[in-house]
Amino acid sequence: MLVSDVGDVKVYNLSAGKALPDWLSDKKKKESQRKNVDVNRRIELIQDFDMPCVATSVELSPDGQYILASGTYKPRVKCYDVNNLSLKFERCFDSEVIKFKMLSEDYSKMVFMQADRFVEFHAAHGRHYRLRIPRFGRDLDYHKPSCDLFLVGTSSEIYRLNTERGQFLQPYVTSASSINACEVNPEHYLLGVGSQEGTVEAWDPRDKKRCGVLDVAINVKNSETFPSVTAMKFKNGLQLAVGTASGHVLLYDIRAREPMLVKDHLNQLSVKKIAFNREYNAVYSLDNAMLKIWNENSGKQIAYIESSSNFNDFTTSPGNGLFFFAQEDPKMLSYYIPSLGPAPRWCSFLDNLTEEIESETVQNIYDDYKFITKQELGDLGLGHLEGTNMLRAYMHGFFIDVRLYNKTKAIADPFAFERYRKEKIAKQIEESRPARLQLKTKLPKVNAELAEKLYTERELGSGKLKTAASGLLSDDRFKSMFENPDFEVDKTAHAYRLLNPVLTRLDKARSKKLKAQEEAEQAAAERPQEESEGGSTDEDLFSERDESSDDDQAWTKQVKKEYKKIRREERRQVENEDEMNEDSDEPTIQVQEKEDFNIGHRNSKISKAGLGKRLAASKPVEVKMIGGLGNCQMTFSTGKRKAQIDRKRQAELKKHREERRQVIRPTTSLGLKKRTQKM
Repeated sequence: MLVSDVGDVKVYNLSAGKALPDWLSDKKKKESQRKNVDVNRRIELIQDFDMPCVATSVELSPDGQYILASGTYKPRVKCYDVNNLSLKFERCFDSEVIKFKMLSEDYSKMVFMQADRFVEFHAAHGRHYRLRIPRFGRDLDYHKPSCDLFLVGTSSEIYRLNTERGQFLQPYVTSASSINACEVNPEHYLLGVGSQEGTVEAWDPRDKKRCGVLDVAINVKNSETFPSVTAMKFKNGLQLAVGTASGHVLLYDIRAREPMLVKDHLNQLSVKKIAFNREYNAVYSLDNAMLKIWNENSGKQIAYIESSSNFNDFTTSPGNGLFFFAQEDPKMLSYYIPSLGPAPRWCSFLDNLTEEIESETVQNIYDDYKFITKQELGDLGLGHLEGTNMLRAYMHGFFIDVRLYNKTKAIADPFAFERYRKEKIAKQIEESRPARLQLKTKLPKVNAELAEKLYTERELGSGKLKTAASGLLSDDRFKSMFENPDFEVDKTAHAYRLLNPVLTRLDKARSKKLKAQEEAEQAAAERPQEESEGGSTDEDLFSERDESSDDDQAWTKQVKKEYKKIRREERRQVENEDEMNEDSDEPTIQVQEKEDFNIGHRNSKISKAGLGKRLAASKPVEVKMIGGLGNCQMTFSTGKRKAQIDRKRQAELKKHREERRQVIRPTTSLGLKKRTQKM
C-alpha cells in the first residue's frame, strides 16, 4: 500500500506493493509471502483483479455486490464477487467491448456494445441474443419506463431498441453529424445526447420530440482543440455536467444556457467520464492522465489520482471513497480516499488499516532477484549455470538470486566495495571544499565599466552628480541596463566614438578633483594680499579665460579629429564596395588621402564677397598634371598676413590691458568669480 498526500487529503493506492515474478511456483510464492515482511503486508483487495493485456471498462453493479470489467486480449468480461473478493466468472467475445450496461440490479441482465457494430445481450447463464446496428456505436443507455435501449454513434440518428418487443423503433434524428455520449436523467427520464459539434440535445421519450438544444462550445474560451462533447452526467433532475474534448467540465442548470461553473483540466485531454459525490459536493472527472476530484460549488481541487499508464474508465460506489480504474495496463488499480467517505461494508477493514499504515514506496523491481546480462554472467564465472534452476531467462539476460549474486561478486572482485568507498569519500571532500579563487564583485556582467563609474561617482562625488548616480543605481526602471545584453554599450558605434573625448575629459576632471580643491584653498589664502596690493587685474581674467579655453579647445580638436577619422573610414568603405562591384579589366583610380592642410582663415569680408572678388583677392594656384590617368598636383604658398594680424592683435590687447589697469576698481566679487571658474 502506498500513501500520497495531496494537500490535507490522503490517497491510498491499494494496488501498490512488492510484486512477485509470475514464473515462480505456487510453493515459492507462499514461502515468500510467509517469510518476506513486505510481501506479507501487501494488500490484494480482490484476487486476480487484472486483464491479460488492457482493461477498457469497469462498472459496479447497482446493488454494489459485483464488479464487471472488460478488456483484451482475447476480448472478455470478468465478474468479481465483492463478498468473496474473488473472480466469479469470465466470458469471452468475438470483438472488443466499447461500452456495456447492466439492465438489472446484478449481473443477470447485461448488454454489451462491441467494436464490430454488434450488440450482445447476456443473462446469468451466458449470451442470450446478438444483433447488429447500422453504424459504429460509441455509447448506450437504458430507459426503464419504456424498456428502450438508446444507442448512439457515428451518425445523426439515435437508435431505439425496445427490449420488450425485441425490435427497433423509429430512431430520433438529431442535427449533429455524430454523437459521442448519451445519458438518461434518473428522475424525469429526459434523454440528453452530446454531439461532435459541441452541443447537447434534450429529447423527451414521451412525445418523441426534441425539447431543447444547449450550445456548450460557445462557453469554452481560449481552447486550441474544438470542444466537442465527450462525456455527460446528470446529478439530479436539474443539474448536468458536460465534459469536452478540450479538457473542460461545465456544470449546468438545465433551465439556463450559461454554465454555473467551468473547470479546466489544463492538459488539453478529452474528458472520458464524470461522476458525482452528493454527500461531499464533489465532482469526479477523468481524462487519460488523471482523475481530478474538485468541489462543485467553488471548483477548487480536493485531490487527484494519476498513473504511469493512460486511464480508460473508472467506477465508484455512491457515498464512499473507494475507486477502481481500468487502464492501458494488465493491472486494474484500486484507490481509497477516506476523506470522501467510509469504505463499503465488504471491505470495512480498510478503515482500520489506514489508521496504522505508514508511507511506503512502490517496488517496481524484484528485491529478491537481480537481473544480469549474459556478459555479466560470464564475467562472474557463472556461465555453467545456464539451463539450470539457478537462473531464469528473461529478455536479454537472466534473473539470479540476489544472495548468490552478492557472494559471487565479492569473490570475483573483492576490492569493489573498497574502491567505491574511496571514490565516494573523495567526491564528498571535493564537494565540501570551497573554490581556491573566489572573486567577489558588485559589478554586473552588462555595462560593467559604466556601473563602475557610477559607483565611483556615488562614493567620491558631490552635489547633483552624486545624487544622479545614486538614483540611477537604485531605480528599478534602469535595472535592465545592467542585466539585458541588448543594452550593452557599443564602443564601435559612431555616436560613442564622437562622445568618447568628452567622457575622457570628464574622467580627467574627476581625477583632478582633489588638486582643484587644494588650488582653491591656496587662492583663498592669497586673495587678501592681492586686495591689499590694489586688487586683481585684467591679466588674471585673461589668463583664466585662456586656461579654461585650452581644455575646451583640446577636447573640441579631439572630437573633430575623431569625426574626420569616421568620415575617412566611411569613404574608404564605400570605395571598397565600388571596387568590388567594378569589373577587374576596367582601369581604376586610387585616391590617396592626405592630412588636411590648414590654409588659413580668410577675411570675413572677403568670404562674404562674390566669386569674382574672391578670385581677384586670392593668389594664383599652380596646377600640374602628373601621369596619363588624370592625377593632379596643386602647389600653393602661404603668406605672412596671419602672423602680422596676430602681432597686431597682441599689441591691441596689451594696450587695452594697460588702460583697464588704470581705471579698474578692486572688488570682492571678482574673487568669488575666480573661485567659481576654477571649480
